[in-house]
Amino acid sequence: MANIEYVSSGSPAGTVMGRSSGKIGFYGTAPTAQRANASQAAATDAATVIVLANELRAAMVAHGLINGSA
Repeated sequence: MANIEYVSSGSPAGTVMGRSSGKIGFYGTAPTAQRANASQAAATDAATVIVLANELRAAMVAHGLINGSA
């Protein structure tokens, strides 16, 4: 079995990644700050669902959680 490193300290209170003013990155990407954008509001119709999906995709690509190439 490979050596596994855990981010958590095992505290019953849980683990937080990043502070409100901090930056994080995954899979070797440069750390980025949390996105602040009005298009993160709840989707109420088809057009806002598309806007929200695109914003979620952009945030995941920026943090390295998914690959941005098509």
